[in-house]
Amino acid sequence: MFKAPESSNAAVTVDLAELVALSNNARQLQLRPRRIRARQGGQYISRMRGRGMEFDESRPYQPGDDVRNIDWRVTARTGKTHSKVFREERERPVLISVDARPPMFFATRGRFKWVQAARLAGLLAWTAHQAGDRIGGEIHREEGFSEFRPRRGKQAVLRFIKSLADADVPAGANAVHPGMEKVFRRMRRTAHPGSLVIFISDFRGFDEASERQLARIARHNDVLLLHVYDWLEASLPQRGHYRLGDGKKTLEVDTGKAALRASYHLQYQQRIERLQKLCRQQHMTWLQCATDDDPALVLRNVFGKGNGA
Repeated sequence: MFKAPESSNAAVTVDLAELVALSNNARQLQLRPRRIRARQGGQYISRMRGRGMEFDESRPYQPGDDVRNIDWRVTARTGKTHSKVFREERERPVLISVDARPPMFFATRGRFKWVQAARLAGLLAWTAHQAGDRIGGEIHREEGFSEFRPRRGKQAVLRFIKSLADADVPAGANAVHPGMEKVFRRMRRTAHPGSLVIFISDFRGFDEASERQLARIARHNDVLLLHVYDWLEASLPQRGHYRLGDGKKTLEVDTGKAALRASYHLQYQQRIERLQKLCRQQHMTWLQCATDDDPALVLRNVFGKGNGA
């Protein structure tokens, strides 16, 4: 019988104290992809722009300056060649959208997908805060959304992660399903150009309408898709009779037929390949985190400080 481990409450619930403590792990991260030291299957890393560059001043041209940065207006006015000098923007909005729909409250090993998603969100929120960025985002459930406008400071992070801990109960069976398209459409209206937009989800319900909305977001923002999954969603186990339950209902699965196992895995692969293809086309970053992965390690492999360019 497959079910989430019961030996530890941390496997099925989000612990606020743990999310607060993740600030220490976040010191090893920076929200710009680096060279991957240990590539996991299916990862795709885009060239994220990071925080933008804003004009600082014009100064006399110096040997080695990029000719594309010559300030022609000042040069014409003064009669001497001047270069534009840019600096990195001090802050940018980082918007983190976390999936809290009922399918996220599932795992056959490790932790619930929802618990992994909350830990990833906490790590990313602390990382953005330590870089001086503004933190915002949303938690989307079957019954609706909890939205957080981008704010600076530690209190913004604490408010966000407390809501993650408070959202630790899946919606009821009669809740209205918002769909992924609605999630992306809301974020498209919220995200200002130049934002870093992060979606943490199992991406169930991702369809053509969702794809169109996500592509629009990616035109003017950096986008990171973080796919959280359980191994059972990728492949059925070898032949046998298995029983799965959620505490209310049970389902018996017979995996004796090789054709069934192959078809099941193919459907999963096609869904993931569609998302990966979209990431390549729209220059988005794609990462995967299994329910038995260490979220800090998954992020450190790509966003770790000192990994090299």
